[in-house]
Amino acid sequence: MPFTLQLGEKAPSFKLPATDGKSYALADFDDAETLVVFFTCNHCPFVLGSDEITRATALRYAPHGVRFVAINANWVGVHPEDSWEQMVARMEEKQFPWVYLHDESQDVARAYGALRTPHFYVFSRDRKLVYTGRGVDEPLDATKVTVNDLDRALADHLTGRPVSVPLTNPIGCNVKWIGQDEHWMPEDAVNLV
Repeated sequence: MPFTLQLGEKAPSFKLPATDGKSYALADFDDAETLVVFFTCNHCPFVLGSDEITRATALRYAPHGVRFVAINANWVGVHPEDSWEQMVARMEEKQFPWVYLHDESQDVARAYGALRTPHFYVFSRDRKLVYTGRGVDEPLDATKVTVNDLDRALADHLTGRPVSVPLTNPIGCNVKWIGQDEHWMPEDAVNLV
């Protein structure tokens, strides 16, 4: 069985605490025509370099019924700056247009097969996966971005077309798995394309 969720598969359910003091389940986003779930964190330079592009994409598509859900599953034993307290502080400072959830057990990251931060999953109205992979081609430096894969996938999907490039490799830091070296990845976690 592949580590990462496959195209056409349903979004795995979750219920996780958010930085706004509430808990959210997958069903809490039933109003969204399209749901973007992405794995992220506080420290990764690939996240920091592309967060404002992700913000712009979320704001661009919000009027079209697209909602974004961010999940931090990183183990703080490797990067203490990915702690719950730092998540809350980061959201207070940045005011991102998404809920920021904490997957301390990493069960949700395993269910989705999160490989890196950031790693995006786009789900249709019936919560079937229509795109997974990177947000942009140069997440370290927004000034060098030439392809916004996430934007293209959303544009294709919202116009009723099949997503032209439904699968890309996420570019970023490894998810930091509990008890493992920071560069460790599960044996069955492989490139998507």
